[in-house]
Amino acid sequence: MKPLTETLKSRVETEKLFVPYIMAGAQGLDKLEEEIAMLVDQGAAAIELGVPFSDPVADGPTIQAAGLRAFAQQVTLKKLVEKLQEIRSGAPLILMGYSNSFFHYGIKELVEDLDGTDVQGFIIPDLPYEHRDLVLPNLRDIALLTLVSLTSPIERIKKLTADAEGFIYAVTVNGITGTGQDFRNDLMTHLSRIKSFSKIPVLAGFGISTNEHIKNFQQVCDGVVIGSKIVSSLERQGTEKTGEILAEILR
Repeated sequence: MKPLTETLKSRVETEKLFVPYIMAGAQGLDKLEEEIAMLVDQGAAAIELGVPFSDPVADGPTIQAAGLRAFAQQVTLKKLVEKLQEIRSGAPLILMGYSNSFFHYGIKELVEDLDGTDVQGFIIPDLPYEHRDLVLPNLRDIALLTLVSLTSPIERIKKLTADAEGFIYAVTVNGITGTGQDFRNDLMTHLSRIKSFSKIPVLAGFGISTNEHIKNFQQVCDGVVIGSKIVSSLERQGTEKTGEILAEILR
C-alpha cells in the first residue's frame, strides 16, 4: 500500500475527506505555498495541484482560464517541480495534469525529481486505464489515482477499483469541470455502487460548490473534491477570503 493510500484510509476512519484542487501558478508560483497553507488550515486531506496545459479537454472555463494565467507567467511542470522541492505542505500533494505534460518531462525523471517532496500521487485524466502500465513501473511510492465516470458499467467499475491507490475519483457529471452543474437523478445510486466495490476512499468530484452538495455526497461517499469554486475565488478574492469561503461551505 502506497503512502497516500495509507494516509487517506487512516483519516477516513474518523472524518469525511476534503480534497481541494487549485491550478498551480495561476496567481504566480510565489503564491503557491501560501495557498497550500490555507487549504491545509481548512482541513485538506490532500491537495490536487493542476499542471497548466494548452488543451485541457476535461476542464471548464474557470480552470482553463486559470491555466492560461499560469502560462502567462511562464509556469511549467519543471518550474512547479523546482518550487515543490523548496516547500513543505503539511498535506500530501497530487499532481493533476494531462499525459503530454508527464510524458514530455519523462515519468522516470519526474519521479526522481519529486523524491523528497510532498507529492504522493498523480492524476492523469486522459491516460486510459488500459495504458497505465506506461506509467506504473516508474512510480515507486507515488500513487496513480483512478477516475470512474458516470458511464462506467458495473464490470468496468469492478476492474477500475480492484487495484486502485490513493482514492477513487468518482466523476459526478458527464463533460467538463465547473460549478452550476446539474446532477443526474440516479447519481447517488451510482456512487453507492462504486463505494460498494472500493477498498479505498471514494470521493465525489466535478461541479461541487455548496454546503448542500457536500452534505448530499457525504451520505454515500467518503468525501469530496472541490476545484472550480476554489480556483475562481482565489482569482477574484485572494487567499485569505477564499479560506473564509471554504470555512463556510465546509461547516
